[in-house]
Amino acid sequence: MKRRERRRGRRSKTEVDDELYYGNILDVEIRQFERADFESNHYIFEEEGLVKLCMRKVIQVQLSKNRKYNLLQYLGKLMHALQYDSYGGGAAGLKHVEVPVPSAKKDEVLIKVEAASLNPYDLNIQKGVARPFLPRSFPYIPGIDIAGEVVAVGPGAENFKTGDKVVAVLSASSGGGLAEFAVAKKSLSVARPPEISAAEAAGLPIAGLPAYEALTQCAGVKLDGSGNRKNILITAASGGVGHYAVQLAKLGNTYVTATCGARNIEFVKSLGADEVLDYKTPEGAALKSPSGKKYDAVIHCVRAPGIPWSSFEPNLSENGKVIHLTPGPSAMITFAVKKLTFSKKQLVPLIVTPNGEKLKHLVNLAKEGKLKTVIDSKHPLSNAEDAWAKAIDGHATGKIIVEP
Repeated sequence: MKRRERRRGRRSKTEVDDELYYGNILDVEIRQFERADFESNHYIFEEEGLVKLCMRKVIQVQLSKNRKYNLLQYLGKLMHALQYDSYGGGAAGLKHVEVPVPSAKKDEVLIKVEAASLNPYDLNIQKGVARPFLPRSFPYIPGIDIAGEVVAVGPGAENFKTGDKVVAVLSASSGGGLAEFAVAKKSLSVARPPEISAAEAAGLPIAGLPAYEALTQCAGVKLDGSGNRKNILITAASGGVGHYAVQLAKLGNTYVTATCGARNIEFVKSLGADEVLDYKTPEGAALKSPSGKKYDAVIHCVRAPGIPWSSFEPNLSENGKVIHLTPGPSAMITFAVKKLTFSKKQLVPLIVTPNGEKLKHLVNLAKEGKLKTVIDSKHPLSNAEDAWAKAIDGHATGKIIVEP
């Protein structure tokens, strides 16, 4: 019997699982094949889902019919994507390409992208702000905020299934959002309820999470409305992060002062801000509250170099703090000085690590109608460089969305 099994090339389930996985492409050995191999009967699909790989060895593995379908659907397929080959270049540095559909590995899901959003973070990677650490390699497909539909599941990610609607944060080192398909870690993928559109969901992660952490962790605001009343200043309140920050702040026991351009004053008031300053006026530049309030916390969303510490300090309460979401070198110096001198007034640089549980909380708030994504504009993937140029301009109201 043992001799017969050896002759047939049978292997244990454990051995098979070392080289294959369910729900997607056979990852290790498949990559050695040319497309023609798949069209010349190297694979035999039997009625009950038994797959035999006829190469050097015979590998047998049971696949369900829907998973077998996914294997065939994306194997060897190409997708449309936008990428750049080096640092710099802005919108002109982006290229439209056809590249292979990625495959989901352990603890990952393959997502058919329905919407992706752009962030200053994406622009900074292209500028080389994080070189040589980001991106991991060139060419690079930018974009890390996406929403879409799960089309294949890697091993260990069985909590998702094909057809699930999700919102996800992609790895910054590998990117991949400005494409028709992308791979996301299961820990950074969250179910998207039908009450939230793909475009609305795609705006949440990299803009919503900093606003959430700045308010709840740094400023001590409780989103259930409890706790002591706090006076909060939010700069650039009409932008991606700012418009979420205003809404989240008003869920707590807060009085919100906000800054924005003159054209967006009514918009920011509609988000819930109690008073709004035009940043181009003398009062706005000085950050003085029209009602004379001192700020317990400032959620500073303006891109570096932004507003100097000298403008903030006289407007802070005794123990007030500036939470800087885009800290540059000068902000880090101020942070160090204030720490070393034991100043009661502090500058806090905020570095956010994406977190699936916190993203899930934001999605739930959006589902309940307590948090909304305001969309500045939508652009097809075929014209994504226009979206990129608009993001560089820096005057979007809400989020810029790209749709494949």
